[in-house]
Amino acid sequence: MNKQDYMNTWVQEPPLDYSFRSIHIIQDLVNEEPRTGLRTLKRSKSGKSLTQSLWLNNNVLNDLRDLNQVASKLLEHPENLAWIDLSFNDLTSIDPVLTTFFNLSILYLHGNSIQHLGEVNKLAILPRLRSLTLHGNPMEEEKGYR
Repeated sequence: MNKQDYMNTWVQEPPLDYSFRSIHIIQDLVNEEPRTGLRTLKRSKSGKSLTQSLWLNNNVLNDLRDLNQVASKLLEHPENLAWIDLSFNDLTSIDPVLTTFFNLSILYLHGNSIQHLGEVNKLAILPRLRSLTLHGNPMEEEKGYR
């Protein structure tokens, strides 16, 4: 599948879904099987997923340091990752690794432990970011949150 065909079909692909897996360490994704849904995940010849959505919600992640390396092992085109769901984890800050996914348009961070509203400024360099959720984090108690 060439890159143009890939770009035309990714929207239809189900997410690579690792939600509700009690994952503590991001590297564990490589050895974990994603959840299955109604639609089968399409894979490249190398066995990597062709999706642009990665769901990691409802786990116990507190460090995203190696997300780039893990995404490269799981996704055929990690540079095209458009949706990451990290809701309901144990994140205390917005890891700079998230800013390396320049095609990110949806980022769910609600229900974590992010303390400071200033953390959100890190995401300003993401040109396509259109949907960001932060409710349920301690930062929502800071003046200026809304």
